Amino acid sequence: TPFESVNQEEFAKLFELAKMDSDGKTNLYDGKTGEKIKERVNVGYMYMLKLHHLVDEKMHARSTGPYSLVTQQPVGGKALFGGQRFGEMEVWALEAYGASHTLKEMLTIKSDDVEGRAKAYRAITRGDSVPESGIPETMFVLTKELQALGMDVELYTKNREGEDEQ
Repeated sequence: TPFESVNQEEFAKLFELAKMDSDGKTNLYDGKTGEKIKERVNVGYMYMLKLHHLVDEKMHARSTGPYSLVTQQPVGGKALFGGQRFGEMEVWALEAYGASHTLKEMLTIKSDDVEGRAKAYRAITRGDSVPESGIPETMFVLTKELQALGMDVELYTKNREGEDEQ
């Protein structure tokens, strides 16, 4: 593992100190009949099992990568080189802490605001400040789904002079 490994000799010493057999297994007895159970089993914390899958195989990081064609959100999962999911409960936590700027960043430029994401990346690589984010792609997807249901839905944004534009 990338952190720290333990060898078999260390476990053998620990089992010896605990007055257990070197395989870490012990005999159990049936609580109703008092008979000895045929097979010996591991009892207690299972730290002696190989846990390298919890570190080496699950470690994953992403700076940029693939995005879903429909929602423009980062795809999920290590196998697809996807991003970390920022779910509903995480949104609630940031709302509870009043972290509105972080929440806006997570739900727009770090998620599915295509134009804002490109502008933010450009600004960061040039050393400029990150510009305002735009409308997330999921808003457009929702609008199209509502229009497919027969609703007359249009998005309006305010321009700099304060006039409405479509």
